Amino acid sequence: MKKLAIVSVFAVALMVSASASAKEFTGFWTTIDDETKEKKSVVQIVETNGVYSGTIVNLFRNKNSIAKLPGSPKILGLQIIRDIRRGGKGLKGGSIIDPKKGKTYGCEIWREGANLVVRGKIAFLGRNQIWRPSAEEDLR
Repeated sequence: MKKLAIVSVFAVALMVSASASAKEFTGFWTTIDDETKEKKSVVQIVETNGVYSGTIVNLFRNKNSIAKLPGSPKILGLQIIRDIRRGGKGLKGGSIIDPKKGKTYGCEIWREGANLVVRGKIAFLGRNQIWRPSAEEDLR
C-alpha cells in the first residue's frame, strides 16, 4: 500500500512538472520589429501532445497584410511555428516562417527571464528575436 501511495505521488508530481514546463513557452507573445523596434504582432504558442506551434493572432499595423506564400494567405491567422519540441534548454527541431519574405527556417526557442528568444536559422547561421509576454491591450 505504501509503494502505491509513493508511486501515485510521483506520477502526480511528474504530470504537474510537465504541465508547468509547457507553460513556460505557451501563451501570447508580442513580437518586435527589428528595424522600428515597435510592436509588430502577437503570436499564440500552444502545446499539443508535446508538439508546439505558434499562430499570429493580432497585427498592430495592416491587419489585411498578405504573406508571400503559395496561395497568398493573410498573415493574421497564419501558423508560423510548426512541429517544434522540447530539447536542451528550450524548444527545437521545428520550423518558423517569415511571412513577409515567404521563407521557412529552422527554429529554436528558449527563455531569458520573462522573454522568449526565438532563433530562425539555416544550418548554424541565423538571427534571434526577443518576444515579450503580451499585455492585455496587445490582444485587442
